[in-house]
Amino acid sequence: MSATQQTPARRILIVDDDADLLQLLSMRLRSAGFEVDTANSAEAAINSLDISRPHLVITDMRMQGMDGMALFEHIHKSIPTLPVIMLTAHGTIPDAVEATQRGLFGYLTKPFDSKVLLDQVAKALQISFAAAVPPGKANDWRAGIITQSPVMEDILTKAKLVAEGDASVLICGESGTGKELLAHAIHNASPRAQQPFVAINCAAIPEQLLESELFGHVKGAFTGAVRDHKGLFQSAMGGTVFLDEIGDMPLVLQGKLLRVLQEKQVTPVGATQSVPLDVRIISATHRNLSAEIAAGNFREDIYYRLNVVELAIPPLSRRREDIPLLAKHFLAVLAEKYNRKTNGFSAEAMETLISAPWPGNVRQLLNVVERSVVLSTAPLISSVLVQQTIHKEEEMLMSLEEAKSRFERDYLIRILKITEGNVTQAAKLSKRNRTEFYKLLQKHQLNPSLIRQSQDLPT
Repeated sequence: MSATQQTPARRILIVDDDADLLQLLSMRLRSAGFEVDTANSAEAAINSLDISRPHLVITDMRMQGMDGMALFEHIHKSIPTLPVIMLTAHGTIPDAVEATQRGLFGYLTKPFDSKVLLDQVAKALQISFAAAVPPGKANDWRAGIITQSPVMEDILTKAKLVAEGDASVLICGESGTGKELLAHAIHNASPRAQQPFVAINCAAIPEQLLESELFGHVKGAFTGAVRDHKGLFQSAMGGTVFLDEIGDMPLVLQGKLLRVLQEKQVTPVGATQSVPLDVRIISATHRNLSAEIAAGNFREDIYYRLNVVELAIPPLSRRREDIPLLAKHFLAVLAEKYNRKTNGFSAEAMETLISAPWPGNVRQLLNVVERSVVLSTAPLISSVLVQQTIHKEEEMLMSLEEAKSRFERDYLIRILKITEGNVTQAAKLSKRNRTEFYKLLQKHQLNPSLIRQSQDLPT
């Protein structure tokens, strides 16, 4: 099979400040069926990588300004899964050999034979996930993840690589970024794909029930245990266990989970016999687990068990190029769901979406699009409607402290109006002493005299 047949429609970035060599390489690779981008300097190549991610980089070693070795170091640090082939003169072969020990895929000495070039390219592309997955059903493992972000593509490349083994994966990221979607994608790409994927939110289940849900229980183990219950781990036998919000797991359960991970077996609550386990563990958290360890809230030993490979999903605000793609996808799905003829966003509405802060990430974007579709009466969703919807979402997404502060201020205003600005009466009604009540008024910069004046105004 030829290199072209093995690697259809693969994109290669060629970097060289020699225009003639750049043209020659481009012609050879395009004639072999590859898509080719070119850059006449390492600096231009870095800019190109920020915009569009190739499957392979071929760069000359010696160039004006930033040289090929510095470019390789930049790529290897920021995109370690992207293979790089270096073009070298005979005098620079030792440098290229040394670079291969640091992660350079390979090198070609000039002048080089076309067959040798294509063979090197084919081998390099075999290790690049993005190149190894052709369009169609082979991409179904990641079908739920809508992205055109180079950062997300890097994460998916790593996810595909780690999926081939059984190493534990810790997915980090803010709420709403799609951690469970990524966990499911890893499962789908793994040899366990035909077995169960079982997810549990460690923050959503009461602490007293979490052990039974995770490890199961036998009949009579506790009041209400009227039959044997397999639990999460046994239900996922042969497949994947996804522990969402692992940072919220109580310390006592962390110790029991550690034993499960170490011994590869589980003992149901109330049982005397252990059950062997064959599961893959993927966990996720929005918390900084290093800080949680320092605070004594998370065990360091279990952290290293769970964090064999860490994948960090960036917030939506750091991958704004995905916003138009996601918004259009959600719009199409929701317009069909609600039987609406809404078919797009106005230019101003899309600008509003792209520039919004998105503290709730992709989940918030979905909610905004859904509310906009429901409320829209025109084929195009307007900027005004999007702005109003985002404002409502941000009110719903305020932090607990913000919500408490807003409630406290509104409460103080209401009680002062009821007592016509009489602080003594207001403090008594709120069951606070007068000094404490004054401190609350100062905190919210409320002046009781203004309340009294407003009550005296003629109606």
